Amino acid sequence: MIDPSMPDPGPGPVDYAHPPVPVASDQFVQSLARGLAVIRAFDAQHPEMTLSEVAARTSLTRATARRFLHTLVGLGYVRTDGRVFALAPLVLQLGYAYLSGQRLPELAQPILEELSHRQGESTSLAILDGTDIVYLTRIHTRRIMTVGISPGTRFPAHATSMGRVLLAGLGPAELEDYFARADLAPLTPRTLTSREAIEAELARVREAGYAVVDQELEVGLRSVAVPVLGADGRTLAAINVALSARLDGAGQGEDRDAEVARLVPELHAAAASIAEAARAVGAP
Repeated sequence: MIDPSMPDPGPGPVDYAHPPVPVASDQFVQSLARGLAVIRAFDAQHPEMTLSEVAARTSLTRATARRFLHTLVGLGYVRTDGRVFALAPLVLQLGYAYLSGQRLPELAQPILEELSHRQGESTSLAILDGTDIVYLTRIHTRRIMTVGISPGTRFPAHATSMGRVLLAGLGPAELEDYFARADLAPLTPRTLTSREAIEAELARVREAGYAVVDQELEVGLRSVAVPVLGADGRTLAAINVALSARLDGAGQGEDRDAEVARLVPELHAAAASIAEAARAVGAP
């Protein structure tokens, strides 16, 4: 359900149909990679596509895309009416195998539900996957984004509060690899898109222990996030609270600062509870 009162979010998410190019190896099966790229080509902006559209999004020839699509149809992962193709429900099993093996979302769920109830705002848990964040848990209150979010939803890390927290937890080599592969495209007029500006913000996040992203992912959306830390101090995940935001006007900067000051201790307490629960059951 999309809130029609929300302003236009600007450019949509980046194209996830093209995963990072792997290092050449005799252990790498190119046909499998191409088949997975066909599955990844379908997303919220492209739930149904023709053969030509799939070929264009995956950089495959029409003949190659046709073979992969019809193989996936035969396996039950894709459905078609003869002209248009779409993912079938069976594809959910691919993600469920991962989610069912993760303890962190299960442990975080009641803690985030309590936080969401107290604050009256949506809360989430996410991890870093390549150059994107991936949502593992989402507690909805009211819809403030034009894009629906559920476990498995991905957004570019550079434009999200949880992404900034997760990037701030990377080592120098990991961060260098991130910038080498990331598409720092603007999603709104406010999105930070230069490496220098993002690195400066990550330094601030490391020092402060939290991140605030104000209308960089979508106009009208503000988000505050903190890390969930393991026993060794490593960042395991990030949690956030999502808020409605208005274009800055008189006094709104002070309102935002007060809002952040109120939420950060609540988020840190929730993150500590999640980390404690994870340690109690031996989760990583």
